[in-house]
Amino acid sequence: MSKQAFERKLEQIEALRTAPEAEAVPPLRKALRDRNNYAAGKAARIVGERLLEALHPDLIEAFDRFLQDPVKTDPQCWAKNAIAKSLKDLEHSDAEVFIRGIKHIQMEPVWGSHQDTAATLRGTCALALTACGLPAHEVLLHLVDLLADPEAAARQDAVRAVGQLGTIEGTLLLRLKAMTGDEEPAVTGQCFSALIDMLPREYLPFVSKFLKSANRDLAMEAAGALCATREPGALPLIEAFWNRLIDQEMKRDLLILIGGSPNPASVDLLRSAAESTSGKLADQARELLARSRFAQGS
Repeated sequence: MSKQAFERKLEQIEALRTAPEAEAVPPLRKALRDRNNYAAGKAARIVGERLLEALHPDLIEAFDRFLQDPVKTDPQCWAKNAIAKSLKDLEHSDAEVFIRGIKHIQMEPVWGSHQDTAATLRGTCALALTACGLPAHEVLLHLVDLLADPEAAARQDAVRAVGQLGTIEGTLLLRLKAMTGDEEPAVTGQCFSALIDMLPREYLPFVSKFLKSANRDLAMEAAGALCATREPGALPLIEAFWNRLIDQEMKRDLLILIGGSPNPASVDLLRSAAESTSGKLADQARELLARSRFAQGS
């Protein structure tokens, strides 16, 4: 197929985004059966966005088809990623399709080596699995494996999924993950956020201990998790962290986190920083204060 013909095909699929449902379903079903993974993925995204329940079975059929000889049929997992996301949006409840996705590894040749391109797929399926109605311990069996995934993106989604599951067993798992650490600080930071979301009173003190970490990135991940919660007890911990900080770059980064906080008390910290510092730090604090929605009318 020529480039022009393929672009026309994609345009025709895109037009189905706004077509009446009765007119859109047959060509979308055909597009899901397309051998081209990009075209099928585009159709899958439209099915999910429009919540076209009639095409639910077609999504599953396409998913399983692209699992066959996947490096050839679905390079970069474009189709499978879109299909898994759409099945999640359609509240697909049969866990088996997501379990297949969680287990899928797709090593593709790149620059004389090989790279796993299925990390996003595994993460998407993990997040979808939590809503399938399986017993929590069965879900955790799959998620604990993903917490040790070689790819950071998959590990981070596994943490999100454990948090989404919302069980006491999950909090213990994330606590252990936070304490043993991860080579990617953002994964540990996701543990902090999930723990605070699930049990804020218990885990605010736990997360605050990491503010004293010698690892700058880990300390800032802890600060980010504390700044991102509405829990009243979080910002006093951030204020104490600010007061003992000497590193000016970390102070600048911390101001940005405070400025993005959903906690109304963040405006008091910004105002204090503007008044107690000078130079670029004070300018940054005043700028963030001016943009804060909590400063309006105060």
